[in-house]
Amino acid sequence: MKQRLQKDLTEAMKARQAARVSTLRLLLSQIKNEEIARGGALADPEVLALIQRGIKTRRESVEQFERGGRADLVGKESEEIAILEAYLPRQLSPEEVSRAAQDIIRELGAQSKKDMGRVMKTLMERHAGQVDGRQASAAVAALLK
Repeated sequence: MKQRLQKDLTEAMKARQAARVSTLRLLLSQIKNEEIARGGALADPEVLALIQRGIKTRRESVEQFERGGRADLVGKESEEIAILEAYLPRQLSPEEVSRAAQDIIRELGAQSKKDMGRVMKTLMERHAGQVDGRQASAAVAALLK
């Protein structure tokens, strides 16, 4: 994954795609910092988690900028989200998330909201990079009474 990002950064630089270059540089910098902090290279699932964190942060920024009437910054952040989302695996539809949650609830024997943490942990591990946390949380909460 890291090699793909580096290759795409080089291509973006050659094509003079400023937004793509800055987004990929920032992501690669975050990966490098995380590797230094952990003392070793990151595996692909860890890189995916960093990408998801970046998308989540940018979505929160978009909400703030929309409230502040900053359309220029909303556009910039939205463009960066689109760039990062290209590196995630195919996202599960709401129906697929609900079905996966039902299967895990049945498998774990979860009965109430008290079991939500276990269900969420299993769901997010099995479908890393494919499920939005908010969407998964809503689906699990709806299934557990």
